Amino acid sequence: MKQRTPVYINIIIVLVLLFIVYYMFVQSTAFFSSPYFWGTVVIGIIMSFIHHAIGDLIENDRFKKLSPEEKAQYLELKKENYFVGLYKGAFKKQSNTEEKDILIDHGFDGIMELDNQLPKWWLGLFYFGVAYCVLYMASFFLTDFADPIKEYEIEHKEQIASIAKWMEETPPPTIENAVYSADNIAAGEEVFKTNCVSCHMDNGKGGIGPNLTDNYWINQPESTLFKTVFHMVENGSQNNPTMQAFGKNGVLTGFDIQNVAAYIYHINQEKQPITVAEGGAAPQGDPANWEKE
Repeated sequence: MKQRTPVYINIIIVLVLLFIVYYMFVQSTAFFSSPYFWGTVVIGIIMSFIHHAIGDLIENDRFKKLSPEEKAQYLELKKENYFVGLYKGAFKKQSNTEEKDILIDHGFDGIMELDNQLPKWWLGLFYFGVAYCVLYMASFFLTDFADPIKEYEIEHKEQIASIAKWMEETPPPTIENAVYSADNIAAGEEVFKTNCVSCHMDNGKGGIGPNLTDNYWINQPESTLFKTVFHMVENGSQNNPTMQAFGKNGVLTGFDIQNVAAYIYHINQEKQPITVAEGGAAPQGDPANWEKE
């Protein structure tokens, strides 16, 4: 007879397995507040005690059938700490006498095979892995669990909702509080491609509209380049009706204008101007002396 696993070890194993299974399906720790989870915990603990009690009955019946020497040996074994026994079962080397008892009558190249039993921890991990694999595969193919498309759709909807909430609670920038940020350049480029490229061409090199990469500007209503661009996109140009008031007309929001102003500032101040020889439009307007942002 071998030493049995203490009931508290079984309870810990049950709790760990319940946590893994619930977390695997819920994808968060929200189940801690669920009465179903705690009900399952109580049932699992009760089943562990029932399992242990049945084990006691079987152990007592087997113990009665042992010889006096086997009884004494088993009682001595029960005095040993459970974890010490696990360690010895996994790592302790058998004596020569013990090896003779478990020697298998075949070998190869001088290496003899022993009929060792696998450690309980190894068997436990193996059976848990098999059970987990079956549960995971059934969940993957029969439910929406671990479906990356479903998870993406849920996360995407949550992101859209959070952005909408932020936009609703955050007032759009105005020319008074708008600021240049390099983080807005990429978004501003998309706004530019959608609304401005037909007149100012790719990269702002100019076409129907002026070249936005050089230092000559027809309109200079503000002291800084960023504020001037914001003003022009929001209010349009009095000199050229083709340049509509995107902000006043409601085509672009304050956030869009702030972004596109950041992009135009970037291509004008942080990149080399596109000259006529390189396909850019000829300078129009007067040289600008912008204040620093």
